Amino acid sequence: MAQVAEWQAKDFARILHAVPRLVDFPVKEMWIDYDAQADVLYLSFYKPQRATDSELRDDGIIVHRRGKKVVGLTIQDASTR
Repeated sequence: MAQVAEWQAKDFARILHAVPRLVDFPVKEMWIDYDAQADVLYLSFYKPQRATDSELRDDGIIVHRRGKKVVGLTIQDASTR
């Protein structure tokens, strides 16, 4: 992973492009992990998630729930979305 000192102006521009979507997200705290080899993005809304159920949707997103509460998402083929 590149250190912040190695980032280019375009890297900051890409982050700024995502900001409006992030601040409008249904949760205000999340942890993000990306596995480049598997091309899978993990979004956790609680640490630990302690999911009691997971559902694979037709669009390749796995929704992790604890009861009725969504506690995380796993997004397959993340780089192509």
